[in-house]
Amino acid sequence: MGTDVLSLRIDGELLDRVRAHAARRGMTVQDYVIKTLVREDFDERFKTAVEKTERFYG
Repeated sequence: MGTDVLSLRIDGELLDRVRAHAARRGMTVQDYVIKTLVREDFDERFKTAVEKTERFYG
């Protein structure tokens, strides 16, 4: 799997908060943001799977 570049323009205050969260976990800002996006994606897919299962078993 290759990599792509995603460029974001964010408020300085928000970037400071993201840096602080990343630092507390011993991570780079890039790794922290990626981990957060992956976790959010997993949460959405899990929620969808649960809803489909509930509809199936009704």
